[in-house]
Amino acid sequence: MEAVQAYYDGVAFVPLRPVKAKRNQKAIVTILEDETKKESKPFLRFIGLLSNESYDEISNALVDTQKVDANEW
Repeated sequence: MEAVQAYYDGVAFVPLRPVKAKRNQKAIVTILEDETKKESKPFLRFIGLLSNESYDEISNALVDTQKVDANEW
């Protein structure tokens, strides 16, 4: 089995480098998330829909947890 990077041109998947495959050979294709379309609020997909106020509250709490000194306990 070989992993092949490719892009979709609207009709077919085009490999980024030469591929050793026979014509009509079966393949498994995995569609990756578009890295250019990162969510501005990444917590939304894990928590659900949040208001801006709730998002800010959670974000501030996460920042506060980074200030905790592990040796303090």
